[in-house]
Parts: sequence; structure tokens; C-alpha cells
Amino acid sequence: MKIGIIGAGSIGLLFAAYLQRNFNVTLYTRNEEQADHINVQGVSLLKGVGPFTAKVDAVPLSNGIGEDDIIVIAVKQYQLEPILSRLPAGGNYLFLQNGMGHLKYLQELDARNIYVGSVEHGAYREDDRTVSHNGKGVTRAAVYKGDPSLLMEFAGLVPKEFPVHIEEDYYGMLANKLAANAVINPLTAILRVKNGELVSNHHFEKALECLFNEVMGILDLPDKTEKLLMVKGICRNTAENRSSMLKDLEAGRPTEVDAILGYLLEEAKGAETPLLTAYYELIKGMELAAERGRA
Repeated sequence: MKIGIIGAGSIGLLFAAYLQRNFNVTLYTRNEEQADHINVQGVSLLKGVGPFTAKVDAVPLSNGIGEDDIIVIAVKQYQLEPILSRLPAGGNYLFLQNGMGHLKYLQELDARNIYVGSVEHGAYREDDRTVSHNGKGVTRAAVYKGDPSLLMEFAGLVPKEFPVHIEEDYYGMLANKLAANAVINPLTAILRVKNGELVSNHHFEKALECLFNEVMGILDLPDKTEKLLMVKGICRNTAENRSSMLKDLEAGRPTEVDAILGYLLEEAKGAETPLLTAYYELIKGMELAAERGRA
């Protein structure tokens, strides 16, 4: 089976390193320089089952997309829109964006099958061909549109160290991940703390609970108490991790706040959202301050 991966950030490199063991993988990069580095030196995986270097074919996205059986789209949501016009009609696509804001782009996409996924691995891109697998997890995937058979075939062929679990309900799968992201990401980014401090500091934990309650007032999810325990469990299990939103702000990159909090504010439909609104504006303000600092 031929697998294309669009995006060579932390998740794209992680998928390329593992999937090349069982698939014919092509990695579509943002620029020619990165593709050249990968073609000459391979993709290096640190930690996880590494260290090892995977031989992966890399092509600049601007050169066009080949005939892949499944194309994994591993870019951030704010990078997604211009890529959609490049996707071949009638293809099979697996989207791995955080949040749920990307769903609006998928409704009109000309595709045979559209799958969506939720990545529970921790990964950090060390350079343009090296990724650290900092937290082992699973990838959950579900059908957004089309037939599950190809997704099931793919899940059955992935390396056992990099499992893909098929979920029946794409909304519940993505909403569960969103509930955690919408609480952990903004709080850690604004407080500048690692995930574990949200539950080891009882003041921060109270703030987590308040924000969680507001998020759950928007998402259609059962078992509120169970979900709160899940979010706190993630904080404990990833205690030493820095959230993606915190790392983006520290690096002066745009965050995925629109995909996460922005989506929830759009879905609120008139509900009171003082905390979500405040955290959204604070993160956007921090992005603007960083942008002005670079000017």
C-alpha cells in the first residue's frame, strides 16, 4: 500500500518514520531544501523504538501529489486551506488536525473516502529530518465520509508499535480530544507551565475545572465527571510535557487557538462563554505581541 504524508512537522515525520517499515511512503514537504535533506539522510527517529533512520522518499508539495492509496494530511489547521486545492479529486484522505474547526473544509472536498484522526502520541521535531517520540500513544481514526474498508486495511497493516484504533463515531472521538486540548493548551500556554502543574497546583486545578465546565456546556458529550477525570489523567500522564500551544508561543509560531477555542466559540450559539472568550483573546494577543516583536 502506498501512503502519502503531507506535512513534515513533528507528526508528519513521526508517521513517516514508523509507517515506512510496512508501507511505501512518500513525504510531501513544504520546500525543496527539506525534501533534499530527507532524501539524502533519511528521517531520524529518537526515543520510541529509536534511535533509527528511516529511508523515506520526499518530494516538495509544489511538485504535485502522486498516486497514493491513502494520503495523510498532517499539517496544522491554519495551514490546511491552501493545501485542499492541491489534493487530487477522488482520493482517500486521513486528516490529523487538532480541534474540530477543520471539519468545515471537508464537507465539499471531492474525495472517495475522508477519514479523520486523533493523534495521542507526543512528538517533537528536532530539525527538518529528526523527530523525538516523547510520548507513546495511539492514533484513533474514524470515517467522516465514505467506506471504512480501506481504513481498516490500513489499520491492520501498521507496525504494532504504532497502532491505529478504529472508532465508530468521529464526532465523539474528536470531541473527546478537543475537550482535553481546550483546557490544557490555553492554560499551560498562558501560565507558562508544564501539563502536570495544572493538577499539582490546587489553584491551577480549580481554574482547569472552571474552564472544563464551560467547554462541556458546548460539546455534546456524556459522562461529564468521567471526562474531567480523563483530562486530569492526561495532565498527570504527560506531567513533564509542554503543550503544543505553549511550545508554539515560545517559538514565536502561530498557535491552533482558532481550531480549538475558536471552534468552540462558534459552536456556543449564544451560550455564556466568559472564560473561553478571555483565554481566546489572551492567546491571540500573545500571538500579536510576538509578531510585533519580530517586525
